[in-house]
Amino acid sequence: MPQLSAEQARAYWRRNLALMAKLLVIWFTVSFGCGILFVEQLNQIQLGGYKLGFWFAQQGSIYVFVLLIFYYSRRMAALDREFGVDEE
Repeated sequence: MPQLSAEQARAYWRRNLALMAKLLVIWFTVSFGCGILFVEQLNQIQLGGYKLGFWFAQQGSIYVFVLLIFYYSRRMAALDREFGVDEE
């Protein structure tokens, strides 16, 4: 595995941290926002017989979190290839 220069390593981690920050904001918005802050507005909508606010509080944020894990994995694999640190 090739060694990155200090500048390349900083760029790699900067992009990694930026990606994580964006995904954490999405997860926070879905779990806290949809499950707590906007629950009354979302409860006006039904999903499978359940109020949407209740669904987000109980299941939706977990599903979103799992999807974000898969998205992060794919984006990091692409970032690893871009910087030449991927496992072949």
